[in-house]
Amino acid sequence: MSVPATDSTTSDATATATTTSASAAGATYARTARTTPTRYKDRATWERDAIHAILDSTYLCHLGFVADGAPVVLPTIYARVGDRLYVHGSTGSRPMRGAKDDEGLKVCVTVTLVDALVLTKSAFNHSVNFRSVVAHGTAHQVTDPEELNVALDALVDQTVPGRSAEVRPANAKELAATAVIRLDLDEVSAKSRDDGANDEPEDVDLPYWAGVVPVTSGFGTPAPAASTTVPLPAHLRELAG
Repeated sequence: MSVPATDSTTSDATATATTTSASAAGATYARTARTTPTRYKDRATWERDAIHAILDSTYLCHLGFVADGAPVVLPTIYARVGDRLYVHGSTGSRPMRGAKDDEGLKVCVTVTLVDALVLTKSAFNHSVNFRSVVAHGTAHQVTDPEELNVALDALVDQTVPGRSAEVRPANAKELAATAVIRLDLDEVSAKSRDDGANDEPEDVDLPYWAGVVPVTSGFGTPAPAASTTVPLPAHLRELAG
Protein backbone atom coordinates (compact mmCIF):
# COMPACT_ATOMS: atom_id res chain seq x y z
CA MET A 1 0.00 0.00 0.00
CA SER A 2 1.50 3.30 -0.99
CA VAL A 3 0.69 6.63 -2.54
CA PRO A 4 3.24 8.45 -4.69
CA ALA A 5 5.10 11.15 -2.81
CA THR A 6 5.04 14.52 -4.52
CA ASP A 7 8.47 15.37 -3.14
CA SER A 8 10.85 12.70 -1.91
CA THR A 9 12.59 15.15 0.41
CA THR A 10 9.31 16.15 1.99
CA SER A 11 8.28 12.51 2.29
CA ASP A 12 11.52 11.64 4.07
CA ALA A 13 11.02 14.55 6.43
CA THR A 14 7.50 13.38 7.23
CA ALA A 15 8.73 9.89 8.00
CA THR A 16 11.50 11.26 10.18
CA ALA A 17 9.10 13.50 12.09
CA THR A 18 6.99 10.52 13.10
CA THR A 19 9.96 8.71 14.59
CA THR A 20 11.99 11.37 16.36
CA SER A 21 9.67 11.97 19.30
CA ALA A 22 10.45 8.58 20.84
CA SER A 23 14.15 9.28 21.17
CA ALA A 24 13.60 12.86 22.31
CA ALA A 25 10.97 12.23 24.94
CA GLY A 26 12.84 9.89 27.28
CA ALA A 27 12.75 6.26 28.29
CA THR A 28 9.21 6.07 29.67
CA TYR A 29 5.74 7.34 28.87
CA ALA A 30 4.01 9.52 31.45
CA ARG A 31 1.70 7.70 33.84
CA THR A 32 -1.91 8.81 33.95
CA ALA A 33 -5.00 7.66 35.81
CA ARG A 34 -6.18 5.81 32.71
CA THR A 35 -2.88 3.99 32.17
CA THR A 36 -2.43 2.94 35.81
CA PRO A 37 -4.15 -0.40 36.52
CA THR A 38 -6.21 -0.80 39.67
CA ARG A 39 -5.18 -4.45 40.09
CA TYR A 40 -1.72 -6.08 39.82
CA LYS A 41 0.05 -2.75 39.44
CA ASP A 42 3.38 -4.58 39.66
CA ARG A 43 2.66 -6.12 36.25
CA ALA A 44 2.44 -2.73 34.52
CA THR A 45 5.19 -0.80 32.79
CA TRP A 46 5.47 2.54 31.05
CA GLU A 47 8.88 1.85 29.54
CA ARG A 48 9.03 2.76 25.85
CA ASP A 49 11.21 -0.16 24.84
CA ALA A 50 8.92 -2.71 26.50
CA ILE A 51 5.79 -1.16 24.99
CA HIS A 52 7.32 -0.90 21.53
CA ALA A 53 8.54 -4.51 21.68
CA ILE A 54 4.98 -5.73 22.27
CA LEU A 55 3.53 -3.51 19.56
CA ASP A 56 6.17 -4.66 17.07
CA SER A 57 5.52 -8.35 17.78
CA THR A 58 2.15 -8.52 16.07
CA TYR A 59 -0.19 -6.63 13.74
CA LEU A 60 -3.74 -7.13 15.05
CA CYS A 61 -5.32 -4.66 17.45
CA HIS A 62 -8.77 -3.92 18.80
CA LEU A 63 -10.04 -0.39 18.29
CA GLY A 64 -12.58 0.83 20.83
CA PHE A 65 -14.74 3.95 20.51
CA VAL A 66 -18.26 5.16 21.23
CA ALA A 67 -20.83 5.39 18.43
CA ASP A 68 -24.41 6.54 18.93
CA GLY A 69 -23.94 6.38 22.69
CA ALA A 70 -22.80 2.75 22.75
CA PRO A 71 -19.31 1.21 22.91
CA VAL A 72 -17.92 -0.47 19.80
CA VAL A 73 -14.77 -2.59 19.56
CA LEU A 74 -13.44 -3.59 16.14
CA PRO A 75 -10.49 -5.84 15.21
CA THR A 76 -8.18 -4.39 12.58
CA ILE A 77 -4.52 -4.15 11.61
CA TYR A 78 -2.12 -1.47 12.78
CA ALA A 79 1.49 -0.38 12.50
CA ARG A 80 3.80 1.52 14.80
CA VAL A 81 6.02 4.28 13.43
CA GLY A 82 7.98 5.92 16.22
CA ASP A 83 5.53 7.18 18.82
CA ARG A 84 2.50 6.81 16.57
CA LEU A 85 0.06 4.04 15.78
CA TYR A 86 -1.54 3.90 12.36
CA VAL A 87 -4.80 1.95 12.23
CA HIS A 88 -6.25 0.69 8.94
CA GLY A 89 -9.86 0.92 7.86
CA SER A 90 -12.36 1.70 5.14
CA THR A 91 -13.34 5.26 4.28
CA GLY A 92 -16.96 4.34 4.99
CA SER A 93 -16.42 2.82 8.44
CA ARG A 94 -17.69 4.58 11.56
CA PRO A 95 -14.31 5.17 13.24
CA MET A 96 -12.77 6.54 10.05
CA ARG A 97 -15.68 8.93 9.54
CA GLY A 98 -15.51 10.04 13.16
CA ALA A 99 -11.74 10.60 13.07
CA LYS A 100 -12.14 12.81 10.00
CA ASP A 101 -13.73 15.60 12.04
CA ASP A 102 -11.47 18.38 13.31
CA GLU A 103 -11.90 17.26 16.91
CA GLY A 104 -10.98 13.69 16.02
CA LEU A 105 -12.30 10.51 17.62
CA LYS A 106 -11.64 9.43 21.20
CA VAL A 107 -10.39 5.85 21.08
CA CYS A 108 -8.79 3.07 23.07
CA VAL A 109 -6.48 0.70 21.20
CA THR A 110 -5.48 -2.64 22.71
CA VAL A 111 -2.94 -5.25 21.61
CA THR A 112 -2.62 -8.63 23.34
CA LEU A 113 -0.20 -11.53 23.00
CA VAL A 114 -0.92 -14.84 24.75
CA ASP A 115 2.27 -16.69 25.71
CA ALA A 116 0.98 -19.59 27.81
CA LEU A 117 -1.98 -21.18 29.56
CA VAL A 118 -1.43 -21.51 33.29
CA LEU A 119 -3.26 -24.52 34.70
CA THR A 120 -3.65 -24.98 38.44
CA LYS A 121 -5.27 -27.60 40.65
CA SER A 122 -8.21 -25.32 41.36
CA ALA A 123 -10.43 -23.80 38.70
CA PHE A 124 -10.24 -20.41 40.39
CA ASN A 125 -6.46 -20.01 40.09
CA HIS A 126 -6.18 -20.80 36.38
CA SER A 127 -4.51 -17.95 34.50
CA VAL A 128 -2.79 -16.88 31.30
CA ASN A 129 0.73 -15.60 30.70
CA PHE A 130 0.35 -12.59 28.43
CA ARG A 131 1.75 -9.29 27.21
CA SER A 132 -0.59 -6.41 26.41
CA VAL A 133 -0.63 -2.72 25.54
CA VAL A 134 -3.48 -0.27 26.06
CA ALA A 135 -3.34 3.18 24.43
CA HIS A 136 -5.83 6.01 24.97
CA GLY A 137 -6.17 9.22 23.02
CA THR A 138 -7.79 11.11 20.19
CA ALA A 139 -7.34 9.65 16.71
CA HIS A 140 -7.25 11.70 13.53
CA GLN A 141 -7.59 10.57 9.93
CA VAL A 142 -4.36 10.80 7.94
CA THR A 143 -4.86 13.12 4.98
CA ASP A 144 -1.35 14.33 4.15
CA PRO A 145 -0.15 12.34 1.10
CA GLU A 146 3.41 11.91 2.37
CA GLU A 147 2.31 10.72 5.79
CA LEU A 148 -0.27 8.44 4.21
CA ASN A 149 2.47 6.89 2.10
CA VAL A 150 4.51 6.18 5.24
CA ALA A 151 1.47 4.78 7.05
CA LEU A 152 0.30 2.46 4.27
CA ASP A 153 3.78 1.03 3.71
CA ALA A 154 4.17 0.54 7.45
CA LEU A 155 0.84 -1.33 7.65
CA VAL A 156 2.00 -3.78 4.98
CA ASP A 157 5.44 -4.21 6.53
CA GLN A 158 4.06 -4.64 10.06
CA THR A 159 2.31 -7.76 8.80
CA VAL A 160 5.07 -9.03 6.49
CA PRO A 161 8.38 -7.17 6.90
CA GLY A 162 9.77 -6.03 3.55
CA ARG A 163 6.54 -6.69 1.67
CA SER A 164 5.73 -3.10 0.67
CA ALA A 165 8.75 -3.00 -1.68
CA GLU A 166 7.60 -6.18 -3.46
CA VAL A 167 4.07 -5.23 -4.53
CA ARG A 168 2.24 -2.76 -6.77
CA PRO A 169 1.41 0.49 -4.99
CA ALA A 170 -2.25 1.32 -4.48
CA ASN A 171 -3.91 3.13 -7.35
CA ALA A 172 -6.25 6.13 -7.08
CA LYS A 173 -9.40 4.00 -6.84
CA GLU A 174 -7.94 1.84 -4.10
CA LEU A 175 -6.71 4.86 -2.16
CA ALA A 176 -10.19 6.38 -2.35
CA ALA A 177 -11.56 3.32 -0.55
CA THR A 178 -8.83 3.19 2.10
CA ALA A 179 -8.47 5.26 5.25
CA VAL A 180 -5.90 5.36 8.04
CA ILE A 181 -6.21 6.96 11.44
CA ARG A 182 -3.30 8.15 13.54
CA LEU A 183 -3.04 7.84 17.32
CA ASP A 184 -0.10 9.44 19.10
CA LEU A 185 1.29 7.27 21.89
CA ASP A 186 0.97 9.83 24.66
CA GLU A 187 -1.21 7.89 27.10
CA VAL A 188 -0.10 4.26 26.97
CA SER A 189 1.05 1.43 29.21
CA ALA A 190 1.84 -2.27 29.03
CA LYS A 191 0.92 -5.09 31.35
CA SER A 192 2.17 -8.67 31.44
CA ARG A 193 2.23 -11.92 33.37
CA ASP A 194 5.11 -14.39 33.18
CA ASP A 195 4.74 -16.83 36.03
CA GLY A 196 4.02 -20.44 36.84
CA ALA A 197 1.05 -22.24 38.38
CA ASN A 198 0.38 -20.80 41.81
CA ASP A 199 -1.72 -23.21 43.85
CA GLU A 200 -3.13 -22.62 47.29
CA PRO A 201 -1.21 -24.51 50.00
CA GLU A 202 -4.24 -26.70 50.73
CA ASP A 203 -4.46 -27.68 47.03
CA VAL A 204 -0.85 -28.74 46.49
CA ASP A 205 -1.45 -32.43 47.27
CA LEU A 206 -4.61 -32.75 45.17
CA PRO A 207 -4.32 -35.43 42.42
CA TYR A 208 -4.66 -33.02 39.49
CA TRP A 209 -2.16 -31.89 36.86
CA ALA A 210 -0.84 -28.36 37.19
CA GLY A 211 1.66 -26.47 35.07
CA VAL A 212 2.19 -24.18 32.12
CA VAL A 213 1.20 -24.90 28.51
CA PRO A 214 3.17 -22.64 26.11
CA VAL A 215 1.18 -20.99 23.32
CA THR A 216 3.12 -20.47 20.11
CA SER A 217 2.32 -19.07 16.69
CA GLY A 218 4.12 -19.24 13.40
CA PHE A 219 3.87 -19.30 9.64
CA GLY A 220 3.60 -22.30 7.38
CA THR A 221 5.19 -22.85 3.99
CA PRO A 222 4.00 -20.17 1.52
CA ALA A 223 1.72 -21.60 -1.19
CA PRO A 224 2.04 -19.66 -4.49
CA ALA A 225 -1.00 -18.57 -6.46
CA ALA A 226 -1.54 -20.11 -9.89
CA SER A 227 -0.45 -16.84 -11.52
CA THR A 228 2.87 -16.71 -9.63
CA THR A 229 5.90 -17.39 -11.80
CA VAL A 230 8.66 -15.80 -9.69
CA PRO A 231 10.69 -17.57 -7.01
CA LEU A 232 9.80 -17.15 -3.38
CA PRO A 233 11.21 -13.73 -2.35
CA ALA A 234 13.65 -13.37 0.51
CA HIS A 235 11.21 -11.61 2.82
CA LEU A 236 8.83 -14.60 2.61
CA ARG A 237 11.63 -17.12 3.09
CA GLU A 238 12.57 -15.27 6.27
CA LEU A 239 8.95 -15.09 7.41
CA ALA A 240 8.48 -18.85 7.06
CA GLY A 241 11.76 -19.52 8.80
